[in-house]
Amino acid sequence: MPSSRPIDRLRDIVDNCERIERHITDMDFDAYAQDEKTRDAVERCLQRISEAAYKLGSYLDKLYPEARWKATRGVGNPLRHQYDKISDAEIWDGVLQTLPAIRQSALAEIGRLEVAQFTDGKQEDSSQPPAEKP
Repeated sequence: MPSSRPIDRLRDIVDNCERIERHITDMDFDAYAQDEKTRDAVERCLQRISEAAYKLGSYLDKLYPEARWKATRGVGNPLRHQYDKISDAEIWDGVLQTLPAIRQSALAEIGRLEVAQFTDGKQEDSSQPPAEKP
């Protein structure tokens, strides 16, 4: 379910990464390219991941430089507006090369936000990312 809380957006990202993983389990590229329903499902999950990442903003770029957060935020526009120019191979490669690090860093950030929620014995609001330093 969509949410405006960063921790929930991160959970949406993890959920959609895991959906994609389930959709493509036991597939190679040729099987993926031949399966219209799987291609459509993967692209829809990528759109949700991109939108959630966009709404989180750029704060994850510095915290998790190993993950391609900027590219993840940006993939939604071509999927919506240039869908006829994106090849199945580009989607497949992006899923295999980018999503594992996105999922791992989203899980790490969820953990960091949950820990921050209970600092010094006081419950804090984990609905906001850390303030960026000037």
